[in-house]
Amino acid sequence: MQAVVLSAGKGTRLRPLTEDKPKSLVEVDGRPIIEDVFDNLLEAGADELIVVVGYLKEKIINRYGDEYEGVPITYAHQREQRGLAHAILQVESLIDDDFMLMLGDNVFRGNLADVRNRQQEDRADAAFLVEQVPYEEASRYGVLDTNEYGEIVEVVEKPEEPPSNLVMTGFYTFTPAIFHACHLVQPSDRGEYELSDAVDLLIQSGRTIDAIRLDGWRVDVGYPEDRDRAEERLRDESGRLADPGTETEQASQSTTD
Repeated sequence: MQAVVLSAGKGTRLRPLTEDKPKSLVEVDGRPIIEDVFDNLLEAGADELIVVVGYLKEKIINRYGDEYEGVPITYAHQREQRGLAHAILQVESLIDDDFMLMLGDNVFRGNLADVRNRQQEDRADAAFLVEQVPYEEASRYGVLDTNEYGEIVEVVEKPEEPPSNLVMTGFYTFTPAIFHACHLVQPSDRGEYELSDAVDLLIQSGRTIDAIRLDGWRVDVGYPEDRDRAEERLRDESGRLADPGTETEQASQSTTD
C-alpha cells in the first residue's frame, strides 16, 4: 500500500527548533521525526512513500533522495500551506488505490497495521487510529463522535468546546474517494481547507469510516515541550526493553488488571 507523509508545515510553534529546518526534521532522541514516521509506515506495510514537502523542502529532499531503506520516495510540493485537505490534493495524481496517510510530526508506538488491515476489508471506506485524551487537550485535535458500531459519524476540527475527548491521532487510511471530498471543501474560519470537513463530506455521502483505538502511545510534536515528552517516552521504552524483569512484571500486571 502507498503511504503519504504530510511534511510541508513551517512548525512555527516549535521555534526556535524550526528556524533552519522543517518541522519533520526536528530530532527526537537523536533522530529526525520523519525517520520515525518512515519506520512506522514501512512496518505497517508501505511499499512506496509519497512525501508532501513545502517549507525548506530541499532539506528533506537532499537528505533522503529517492528512497528510504530500499523503499522508493516520491515528493509532492505544497507551495502554500493551506490546510491538510489542500495538502492531500497535492498527491492526487500519484495515488493508485487505497493508501495510508500520516502526519510528519507524530511519534508513534502502536497498532498502525490494524488500521491498514481494516482498510483492506471490503466494508471500510476509511479507517482512523484514534485515542482518548484529557478533555482540556482535545481542542488541539480533530474531535470525533462514533456510533455503537465504532464507526465515525462526526468530526469537529479543534473545537473550543469539544463534544468528546476521542480524537484523531494523525494516522489514517483512505480510498481515492477522499480526493473528491477535498475538492469540495471550503475554507474554514481559520482560512484553511480542513481534513475534518472532507471527512464529514465522506460521512454525509454514506461512506463507512471505522475508528480503531490506539493500542500503544503517540506524541504530537507541536511544541518544544512535546519533543522533550517524546524523548522521555522513547527512553522509558528502551529501558523497559533492556530490562526483561521489568517487562515481565508489567505483563503480569496487565493480565490481572
